[in-house]
Amino acid sequence: MTLPDKYNTIAQLSEGIYKEKGSKFIAYAYPITNEDEIKEHIAVLKKQFYDARHHCYAWQLGVDGKQFRANDDGEPSGTAGKPILGQIRSHELTNILIVIIRYFGGTKLGTSGLIRAYKEASIDVINNATIIEKTVNDHYLINFDYGVMNDVMKVIKDENPNVHQQDFNLRCAIELSCRQSETEALINKLEKIESVNIDFIRTV
Repeated sequence: MTLPDKYNTIAQLSEGIYKEKGSKFIAYAYPITNEDEIKEHIAVLKKQFYDARHHCYAWQLGVDGKQFRANDDGEPSGTAGKPILGQIRSHELTNILIVIIRYFGGTKLGTSGLIRAYKEASIDVINNATIIEKTVNDHYLINFDYGVMNDVMKVIKDENPNVHQQDFNLRCAIELSCRQSETEALINKLEKIESVNIDFIRTV
């Protein structure tokens, strides 16, 4: 089965809030591309809200649903991270981190109350976000002799990949990316041109 090469995420940082019986749940949602970014965002929030009792979060990366984590940060098991992750998935989002900071209001909410609070805070921060569709792109470095420049540029014009960098000398180089489902057609055409060398860089 071929994985989809498009997904929904958020365009930029979003904020939300939910209040229940004196407790305040402050939510932040971030677009992310790797786990290092996740650690950085959480570290910044823990420093900013150092006096909060809990910093609960959930995140998901990729289009296959296999990269994710939910963290209750001291709340009863399954009452915080799981409902946050549940809203990420029910809204069909990925490459997203949601962190919810809780300030305790003096009244215990119970298991069902906590689940509802973290769910509602997640819904609010997602509703306040701008949802965008992005594609999964393969990045390549193309090297070729100057003499076949016209042939290479014709393929690029016909297939219309994203060109990121180009260097035209006796031996030319172009860094480009293409939506994953369209990569095969582009590479097949380029491989037919003499002197072209294609190196895969990464998938984003």
